[in-house]
Order: sequence, then structure tokens, then C-alpha cells
Amino acid sequence: MNKRWRIKSQSSINVINRLKDELNVDDIVANLLGQRGIVDYQGAKTFFRPALEHLHDPFLMKDMDLAVDRLEKAFLTKERIIVYGDYDVDGTTAVSVVYGFLSKFLPADQIHYYIPDRYKEGYGISTKGIDFAAENGYSLIIALDCGIKSVDKIEYANTKGVDFIICDHHRPGDQIPAASAVLDPKRKDCLYPYKELTGCGIGFKFICAWCIKNNIELDYAYQFLDLLAVSIAADIVPITGENRVLAHFGLIKLNQNPSNGLKAIKDIAKLKRDLTISDVVFVIGPRINAAGRIETGNKAVELLLSENTEQANISGNAIQKTNVDRQALDKIITQEAFQMIDDKGWHKRKSTVLFNPAWHKGVIGIVASRLTDKYYRPTIMLTESNGVVAGSARSVKDFDVYEAIESCSDLLIQFGGHKYAAGLTLHKDNVEAFIEKFERVVTQTITEEMLIPEIEIDEELDLKEITPKFFRILKQFAPFGPENLAPVFCTRDLKVLGTPRIVGENHLKLDLFQSDYPNLIFSAIGFNLADKYNLVTGKLPFSACYSVEENEWNGQKVVQLNIKDIQ
Repeated sequence: MNKRWRIKSQSSINVINRLKDELNVDDIVANLLGQRGIVDYQGAKTFFRPALEHLHDPFLMKDMDLAVDRLEKAFLTKERIIVYGDYDVDGTTAVSVVYGFLSKFLPADQIHYYIPDRYKEGYGISTKGIDFAAENGYSLIIALDCGIKSVDKIEYANTKGVDFIICDHHRPGDQIPAASAVLDPKRKDCLYPYKELTGCGIGFKFICAWCIKNNIELDYAYQFLDLLAVSIAADIVPITGENRVLAHFGLIKLNQNPSNGLKAIKDIAKLKRDLTISDVVFVIGPRINAAGRIETGNKAVELLLSENTEQANISGNAIQKTNVDRQALDKIITQEAFQMIDDKGWHKRKSTVLFNPAWHKGVIGIVASRLTDKYYRPTIMLTESNGVVAGSARSVKDFDVYEAIESCSDLLIQFGGHKYAAGLTLHKDNVEAFIEKFERVVTQTITEEMLIPEIEIDEELDLKEITPKFFRILKQFAPFGPENLAPVFCTRDLKVLGTPRIVGENHLKLDLFQSDYPNLIFSAIGFNLADKYNLVTGKLPFSACYSVEENEWNGQKVVQLNIKDIQ
């Protein structure tokens, strides 16, 4: 698939000169900082030296005082509490953080956690969960990573004498549920300075607020930072502001002193080096997710709350087996989806919406991502579950799939999510109408540019500018993720030393030099770029865009170029 290269606008000359003078850095580093909104020494210090003191006062969040007061009342009157959360990584880590924290202060018979069954109850707060609380004497539910649009369910809970504290980070609907407290920075009436926390992050701010109110050391909350980093990575939220601070310290804990459950996953996955956000996304996250996708999210919480190594290893191995099963289903459904697109001749459509009632509900989100990668279209995978059709949507850069789905809301039972990922349900009779309407909406709102993958290039440079000092500074830009991606550079007039190799299934391994600097050689790898082999072995020089990384092999570390594209 052809890709567009777009070199980002340079930072202003005034900003570059100020940063060069104040930080003693070169033009390239100053420009990279300016592109990230850093304009002076203090901004750079905050960026390069994250501190937990940079976190905002949790009481700045709308309803935080009400949430803490309601929890205080539950403590004083010995009410029974349920910690309730979604079955994905964000939801299960959120439950593990809040339940793990509260269980240190409450007897075991006063607190319980509840993860809804993906297949029997579906996403979010369920009537079954509320009935379970009412029938078993639980009068307070702390809902994490869900609930902001559960207006009817909260009304039902109120009739049952069950109160809710909602800790969510999804977009609210027109009406805020009538809960005891609703924590969500995306509320229009919430002035909290940072809007992009995960569901787990909202739960974390809640327990921090409780600590502050009760003069308890915040270290009681900080011990869960590794779980918070996992939620940030897996939920693909911006790694800016508070998320960057939390991810930074969470990764330190994950690498140096992880919880028993996360250590078990690292050991099973044979991850011995220091982990990055990318490792969490592609290795740890899918294993935690597999429990909720194939069996029950309770298994993930059991693992994450493991009190000893033996228990963690038992849970971890069980989840590993589930993940292997998930991978097999993923492969089968992906191939079926590819075949369906071929059979329907839908390659030229502006969207991809596929329905098969036999598809496994727990895997369709992953497959939607794979289809988006292959065809680069807003994509929705639909299957049948509990008598209705359930769907998972993924999008392409700059296209708001949530808004597109909202435009089809007359055909839906419910929907929710983000700009780039969403979920929905509808009646089977409406599937064909929905497929056609969604295609019309996308066609009317998407631009041709959005349908071509774009590589944003931070800076054009010569290979000689990749010095040891430059790389040391570059590493401090991490942790990388949305809105703080690893810088991408472009270099022209490149040639190959020796003969390139195809490694793995489809990867291009080569050594590069620039015509003007023939003695400066860099090792490079282009994942899934085997189709560029003829281009790099021809007589003409070529251009490449890449990020600069450190590759560790047999105990040795070398700087390596991770090539994104070649032209």
C-alpha cells in the first residue's frame, strides 16, 4: 500500500533559538521539542523530568468531593461495596487498582468485585449486575471504565436502593446519570485540566482523593502505577500531561518491581529486557484482554490481584492458554473477513462493515483493527450475541468513527466509544440498512487524503547527525505513544552496503549509508517491507523514513533504524 509522506511544520525560529540557548541543544532537538508544544526551559524540564508532583489535585474533578463523601459514608456505616468494571484491559486494571486499594482498609466480606460477562450481559453496567448487588446486600457500586451513558440502568439501581459512583472516561450523552457522583473529565461541566485519563486513571484519582481526605500516604495509591501504565498503553490514549507522568513511573515499577500478576505475564512471555509502551500494547495487553474475550474478565482480575508468585503463575498460565485460543480464532475470522471483502468486491468502498452471526464476539475488535491496517478504511465487524447484533469499530487517522456511528443512531440500540474505536448494538433487521447508511455517511465526510496512510515526518536529516549525544536525548522523549510518538526522520540519497536480506515472514534487513558519508554505516530493519527489496537493490539511491531505536542482541546494544517506508 502506498503511503503519503508529510514533513511536519517547523517550530517557530524564536522557539528554536530560545530552546537552543536555554537547553544547549541543537536545532533538531529544539525543533522536536517545539513540535510537542514545549517552548522554554521550564516546559522542557517538566517533559524530560516527570514528577508525581506534576499530577493535578484530584478534587479539581467535578463530583470528586461527592464521590469521596459517599465512600466515607459507606466506610462509616459498614455498607457492602462492589467494584464494577469493564472486561477489557482498562476495565480489569481499574477494578484491580480500586479493589486492591480498598481491600487493604475493608474486611473481605464488605467488598466484592464484579466484571460483567461479555456474552450474557454485554458492555457496561448491566441489570444482572445491579440485581446481584441488591440481592446480596451491596448498597454501593463503584463503576469503572463504564456508566457515563447508563442513565436507565442508574434509574433502575436507584429503585433497588443501590447507589453508584461512576468513574468513566468516555464521552457523555445528553444526560448525566443520576448517580451519587459521576467522575468523567469529558463532562462539559467538568473543569479538570486533563481530559485524557483512562478509566483506570479516573479510579486512581479517586483513591488518591480518598487518601488526601483521610491523611493517608499517597504511596498506598502509587503502588498500583504499573497497572496504570498497562491501562494507558492498552487503551491507546494520548501519552501527554498526566498520562505521560503516570506511564513514566508505571513503566519504572513494571520493569523494577512489578506486581505478582504482571511479573507472571512478563515471565511467561519471556520478556527479560526493560519494557516499553509498545511491549505493553503488543505483549502484555493482549494476554490480559484474552480472558474477557474468550472466557471471563474475572480471570484477568484474579491474575492482577495475585497475592503470591505461585498463585500468579497458575493464573498466568491459564490466561496464556486462553490467549493462544484467541490467536487461533483471530486468524480464522481475519481470513474469513478478507474472503468476504473479495467476494463482495468491496475494495473500492469508503468503509468496511461485515456481518457474520457465527463470529466470536470477543475477537471482532482485533479483526476490525487488522482490516483497517490492510484496507485503510473505517471498519466495523458485526456478529450476533444474545439476540441482537453487536459490533466493534475502528478508524483511520483523523476520521471520527464515533460521530459517523452517531449519525446512524436511528438504526441502533446503543453505542459508545472514542474517535478511533467504538462499540454498538442493533437489531438484526437493521443490519443491511446500517451497512448502507454508514457507507453513505463515511462517503460524505471522509476525504481522499484520509484514505491513504500518512507518515508524519518530524525532521529531515543526514545520517551524520545521529550522534551518541543525539540518541541519548532522543531516548528521553519516551514513553512514546499517541500525541508523543517516537520521532520519525527522513534521509535522502541512501544506498545499501552489501546485500539486503528478507528475515522472518516479510521483513527487510539491510545496512545503509549515505552517498556523502560512505564510511558511516547504520543497521536497519523494515518490518513488513519485503516488497521494497527490488527498490533498495537497484542502482538508484533512495529515501527512507525511520525512527531511531536501540536493538539488543546477545547482550549487545546497537543503534538501529526502524524503517517505516522507502521511496
